[in-house]
Amino acid sequence: MLDDYRDQVLIAEIDLNLGVDDHVDIVLYDTFAQPESDVDELSTLVANPRARRVVVYTWNFHPMLIQRAREQGMSGYLSKTMSARDLVAALQAVHAGEMVISEQSPGARTAPGLNWPGRGEGLTDREAEVLALITQGMSNAQVAELTYLSPNTIKSYIRSIYRKIGVESRTQAVLWGVGHGFTPDHHRIEHWKGGP
Repeated sequence: MLDDYRDQVLIAEIDLNLGVDDHVDIVLYDTFAQPESDVDELSTLVANPRARRVVVYTWNFHPMLIQRAREQGMSGYLSKTMSARDLVAALQAVHAGEMVISEQSPGARTAPGLNWPGRGEGLTDREAEVLALITQGMSNAQVAELTYLSPNTIKSYIRSIYRKIGVESRTQAVLWGVGHGFTPDHHRIEHWKGGP
């Protein structure tokens, strides 16, 4: 997505096989199947001396989440519906010291070029996130709570997911998710929290 902006943005992904000694100007926290900004884990990123600024990258713009992100010291709250150009501009503004909270229009679509697990199978970004949470062993109620969606909406997503990936049960969906890259990489998070 950001390939055309390499002269303006340098992406450094944390590799779980290597130590992280570098300082980074901006940590872009992708909420895909991760806790939203209402969980205290993000304050750990803000407090990390190697991270100059922390920005949440999400499609969930619940007002309480934005408020909690600000309270925890986030420098930005950016929408996954942004174009690459707008994302780069927002990151440059954050780098310059501005607090940036992007607009989220109702029914906005994910930016072209953005990829996620399951996209090739026809899963939407939101369906992929629901499947990732199910793959982690979460109940429908837990998924609803984490995504700020209703339990009925979660059930609808699950039915659609089953149909698209060709499974008939939750167990089959979890096994499919494990085999297709839907398990989180907790080693990266633990490293930034001072773990192994």
